[in-house]
Amino acid sequence: MDHSLKASTSCSLSPPPGSLSKINPMSSLQKFSVLLVHLAALGFVQAGNLQRPDPSLCSDTHKGSDTFVNKRLLAYSLIIKGLVAFGFIPSDAKDKYGETLGGFGSAMALQRGTFRAKPDGKFEGKMIVLPDRGYNVEAPIDWQTRLHYLSFMMKPYYGTDNLTFADAQKTLQLQYLSTTLFTFRDQPTSGADPSAFKTFPGSSIQYPIAASNYTRLTTDTEGLVQNADGTFWISDEYGPYIYLVSSKGKVLKTIAPPDAALPRINGSLNFTSIRDPDTGRSANQGFEGLTTSASGDKVYALMQSALRQDGGGNKTTNRYARLFKWDAHNLKLEAEYVVPLPQSSKPSTYAQSEIHWLNKNQFLVLARDGDGNGGDGAKSAYKSIDIFDTSNATNIANTIYDSATGSVAPGGQLLGTIVPATYTPFVSLLNTTQLARFGLHNGKPVDQTLINSKWESLALAPARDPQNPDDYFLFTFSDNDFQTTNGVAMGKPYNASINVDNQALVWRVTLPSVKRGSVEEAIGI
Repeated sequence: MDHSLKASTSCSLSPPPGSLSKINPMSSLQKFSVLLVHLAALGFVQAGNLQRPDPSLCSDTHKGSDTFVNKRLLAYSLIIKGLVAFGFIPSDAKDKYGETLGGFGSAMALQRGTFRAKPDGKFEGKMIVLPDRGYNVEAPIDWQTRLHYLSFMMKPYYGTDNLTFADAQKTLQLQYLSTTLFTFRDQPTSGADPSAFKTFPGSSIQYPIAASNYTRLTTDTEGLVQNADGTFWISDEYGPYIYLVSSKGKVLKTIAPPDAALPRINGSLNFTSIRDPDTGRSANQGFEGLTTSASGDKVYALMQSALRQDGGGNKTTNRYARLFKWDAHNLKLEAEYVVPLPQSSKPSTYAQSEIHWLNKNQFLVLARDGDGNGGDGAKSAYKSIDIFDTSNATNIANTIYDSATGSVAPGGQLLGTIVPATYTPFVSLLNTTQLARFGLHNGKPVDQTLINSKWESLALAPARDPQNPDDYFLFTFSDNDFQTTNGVAMGKPYNASINVDNQALVWRVTLPSVKRGSVEEAIGI
């Protein structure tokens, strides 16, 4: 079975002849449904409360002068049916502890068992969102790691007219519910910069701590998966480590990466985020991407960019990031691949901010620049949810490349003996037409309607459309870095000189390579 991909450039809602039959054979009824979608757009079909996108909203995936390694033509079409919902949590919202409710676009998950379609065409459910290390514009702070629960009501908008910004917000209404704080060995965790490490009884893992006389675990959390038993996998940038956390926030287990990923200065472990190490993950470039298989038996984590010995630390050479795969039960490393991140023509790498499992070889990946509201500049060049495929990639797990100085790309040049994953552009978050439909824009003016800088989370839910069974809602949330003029951190007020709301977007896409029922399994419905 050929599971290679092709990003649609024709923008047709009906796939190429015979293409989907390789993955999910179309019945006569399904083929007829494609015609119904087109007729509905012309006003000939009424589908009750089950609405569908206007065919004109389909968009291609052209990325101009951006470059992609190992990109190839694909065997069937991915279809982008448009942006369908937008919402946000205000920048000055507070959690139940009175702290600023921000930064939680770092990771998200749909709470298991909560997503459902309503008879009126709306969708409801709950989200779990994960902030990173807290408000740290001046320096990392001793802020306790936490996750938040939100409820949402989504009314997808499939029209072609541009909504006002006020009306656009009604398509995805978000409400804060509660917060869970994290603990490690019965002590609160911390976001403080780790200048030391400690080994605790019963474990050989060297945990990041703020100082040698300190016993609280420090984390900069960036990835989140909810398991079927209610526990969570949480990935971190300081280690980089992955933690199994109970539903009440207690750290239960830890996955450590190979030595190649652990940061070292002058040959010794050093977890600080203030300076780059000599080898291992770059500062603030750890396990930004985290996902599991639908069944939860495999755990995957992707470095934000290349390790230092693989060209990391320099945007012109840090495109070759490593993907790790572990068995979720015995925590043993099973596979490791090189993922070639996209670059601009300069060149400059667009580092990745999240991944999401599609099947055993294919993953969504969110790569972006640092521009937009709250970022470096107003106009963004690249924010895209793409797809990479490891089918033919070289598995380097448990080889010399996992040693402390093991390199797959010295100076950023990939070794000829290593085949990287293929990388295919998919959903651009910067599509001007789609943003305008929701009162949003890219570039000046810098105001509440400017698309945010840091999009860092992904989630999938079924569109529940019997005539389009391979359609899914693709959620993404932004990290506003706690930027507000009315903030509170650790009980003290602060003013970040700008208000950046926690924006969320939802797209509708067709993903034929996703096994039907696997998304439902992953979110417990």
